Amino acid sequence: MTRVKRGAGRPTLEEVASRAGVGRGTVSRVINGSPKVSPRTRAAVEAAVLELGYVPNTAARALAANRADAIALVVPEPQTRFFAEPYFSDIVLGIGSALADTPLQLLLTFAGGERERGRLAGYLDAHRVDGVLLVAVHADDPLPDRLAELGMPAVISGPRSAAETLPSVDSDNYGGAVAAVRHLQSRGRRRIAHITGRLEVYGAERRLAGYRASILLDRAPGLDAVFAASDLLASGARHTLRAAGRRIPEDVALIGFDDSAIARHLDPPLTSVSQPTAEMGRVMTRMLLDEIAARAAGAGTPPGTAGRQTVLATRLVVRESS
Repeated sequence: MTRVKRGAGRPTLEEVASRAGVGRGTVSRVINGSPKVSPRTRAAVEAAVLELGYVPNTAARALAANRADAIALVVPEPQTRFFAEPYFSDIVLGIGSALADTPLQLLLTFAGGERERGRLAGYLDAHRVDGVLLVAVHADDPLPDRLAELGMPAVISGPRSAAETLPSVDSDNYGGAVAAVRHLQSRGRRRIAHITGRLEVYGAERRLAGYRASILLDRAPGLDAVFAASDLLASGARHTLRAAGRRIPEDVALIGFDDSAIARHLDPPLTSVSQPTAEMGRVMTRMLLDEIAARAAGAGTPPGTAGRQTVLATRLVVRESS
């Protein structure tokens, strides 16, 4: 076997080839999993890789394949909101689990301001990622359309409207709201207020629609129940109600949405609509990986993917607040 003089830096492809007694192209084929290599040669190359501690230059390989080996999670919100709301951490947890067995890196990008959007646009124009996951997108956000113009694979968390053209994954906001209000009505509550989320977010619109479909709006003074569009909003409502001397649930029943850790730790524990946020992250990522793989194989967008809206079931978790 040829003795290789080791340099001070990391082992090179040429050093592996010399140690294994083969050509550089053969080493490349082994590393990239090509079947056009004999078992004996493959074993020699793998032994040389192990002995030298060779680590493939993934950046160069990705460049050669016109791949970035990365996807971006784009959040068009201020960083303060991202780190304050449990929804986002659960989404990231699901994305991470779906990427665990892949070579892809996850890049977190905020696009809440003009400067951040400009930087993101340049990044996407240079195709430095293979695909994009979008969360908390407003109805008038132009970013999804820009991604379509670039031909960038993308999946959105919650459609911008019922006419969304990108593939999307969402929880059943409408059904969750219906279940919450019907629960309050079954407990004898009749004057039910709703604290909405920001209505430029389609999910908040669906929760409001579910609320309105389940209740006769009554202008009589006073209320005996509150359905909030998130656990954070419910927590704020709880503080306001108590400051006004209203007891929960004796005077006013309270329900939130998300079933986050906040719901379990409030006093009294908060009834909340549970949405499978981590599963949403997993499903979004799998859909994106399928689209990336199909495009890499020259198959274009997978049949039935464009505009496909996947809706995951919600579940009402009843606790002492209602």
